[in-house]
Amino acid sequence: MHRRTDRRARFPVPIFHNERPGSPAPLRYQPLTAGTRSRWARIVGSPDVDAAIIAASTGIPAASTAAVLPLAPGVYRFRDQAGRVLYIGRAVSLRRRVRSYWGDLGDRTHLAPMVARIAQVEAVPCDSAHEAAWLERNLLERRLPPWNRSPGGQESAVWIRLSTTPRAPGLTVVRRPAPGDFGPYLGGQKARDAVSGLNRVLPLGHAADHRAGTGRELARVRGAAPAERAGLARGIAAVLSRDQAAVAALRAELTARRDAAAAALAFEFAAKLQAELEAVDWVTAEQKVTRDQREQPDADVHGWAGGVLVGFEIRGGRLSGWRQRPCTAAAARRYLDRSAPGWAGFARRSAELAARLRSPQAELAARLRTSTP
Repeated sequence: MHRRTDRRARFPVPIFHNERPGSPAPLRYQPLTAGTRSRWARIVGSPDVDAAIIAASTGIPAASTAAVLPLAPGVYRFRDQAGRVLYIGRAVSLRRRVRSYWGDLGDRTHLAPMVARIAQVEAVPCDSAHEAAWLERNLLERRLPPWNRSPGGQESAVWIRLSTTPRAPGLTVVRRPAPGDFGPYLGGQKARDAVSGLNRVLPLGHAADHRAGTGRELARVRGAAPAERAGLARGIAAVLSRDQAAVAALRAELTARRDAAAAALAFEFAAKLQAELEAVDWVTAEQKVTRDQREQPDADVHGWAGGVLVGFEIRGGRLSGWRQRPCTAAAARRYLDRSAPGWAGFARRSAELAARLRSPQAELAARLRTSTP
């Protein structure tokens, strides 16, 4: 490099070896083509790049696995170099949650020594945040890793009881189940908010016989009568049984009331309705990892993909065991043949993710290649 003086500048301007006067047309700036614009729009808009930058800057292979994880609920597990489990956690978004360990830990600085020891990340994708919460709880109750403080968080396991008796119909949240109760649900407050939303739209509690005084007037205002009791109970049972049409109808009614409250500037009431909506979503979301033992017998479930066999143990109605290991397709066949058909999709998705996590750099490179037009 040498310097020349630019008449319009007060200081010398550096000239690099490929910019000397008289040299062939230098490619100082390549034109931005439509293909380049499209490729960078896709790359910059993808969280995969952030994880790739983290992995490259830290030199930690485990950090790059965040790019491979889905933006979906699930449970994740960290292992050290010797294969020992360090920590089990749950996430609404597996990718964002796991990636956060290699960023600003915030109020989790006590986990920094653990992060330095992470050599492998494993994960199970779940159908809902509620299912992820239950799976984390089941795994931690069976065995508590050294960096977990408590077995499964602070939520309580509860059930919702539907009564259709003429004198006292309605819904109650209980901690000890009886035959016919709906649940279990994780989180007493969420269950109570869901019951509040159900009562708001389907006022079964006001449809008792022989109401007198204020009770009879409230029933009239709410449009509830003893003759409506059976229909209201059927509607509530349909929602709690996860009937899609019934859940959609309840959500639509609560959403309309929330929006009307917000338009009337009744923001506290709107916030309460929003909490009820979220609670309804929680209790009606897909959740099969914890059920009544009579509905879910003990079983071993397996899934295989890309040379990885993932196995789950269901004991006492709960999915409480999770293991995985390398395995050929031929060796995996006998395990797959014995698996319960209702769990095939869950196990297969877990195995597919486990296979991708074995080589996160290759998976990320494949994603970036597909983004190139």
